[in-house]
Amino acid sequence: MHRPALPTLLLVAAMGLGLAGAAVAQQVSIGGVSGSRALLIVDGGAPRFVAAGQSHQGVKLLRVDGDTATVEIEGRRQTLRVGEAPVSLGGGGAPQGSGRVVMTADSRGHFSPAGQINGRAVQFLVDTGATEVILSESEAKRINLDFAKGQRVTVSTANGQVNGHRIQLDSVRVGEAQIFGVSAIVLPQPMPSVLLGNSFLNRFQMQRTNDQLTLDRRY
Repeated sequence: MHRPALPTLLLVAAMGLGLAGAAVAQQVSIGGVSGSRALLIVDGGAPRFVAAGQSHQGVKLLRVDGDTATVEIEGRRQTLRVGEAPVSLGGGGAPQGSGRVVMTADSRGHFSPAGQINGRAVQFLVDTGATEVILSESEAKRINLDFAKGQRVTVSTANGQVNGHRIQLDSVRVGEAQIFGVSAIVLPQPMPSVLLGNSFLNRFQMQRTNDQLTLDRRY
């Protein structure tokens, strides 16, 4: 039976969510609105309320209309709706839809990009020790994955043998790169992030230079 190696699972449980700056584009979403202010979330970092005309990490809020907010990055405007998946904005290094992702490590050397599974916003943690994308049951329920119909599997973790479900994700997106048909395993224990394992990473050529990790699409 194919079993993912998860040597970092205990470490992940003890870690907070790191900030990740995407060099290609910033991941921006709206967590809420209050009057003329919007709760901006940039690159998966801590949310911050800003008023029209103010900026947060290079993202300028232009106006708030009901449950939508219009922002501007590097002269590009985008209207975002509360609760929708993060949108990639700014960054002229690669065109829209390219297969390159550039991530910056946090203070602990971890790469924790914001991304999407089946169009729903998630927080990833790059883990080359996981053979597949790994997420908790609570996270799978939050993004409406019907994992109970998946294949029952037993995997080896730092806590011993754990039963889970293997499923096929319709799509996984990080920055401008989107992969369709990605294998994943859902485990019962809580996890602060979704492990971005090799069922996604193997589709890229990976290169690390100092605190940057570059993924170039292979196929």
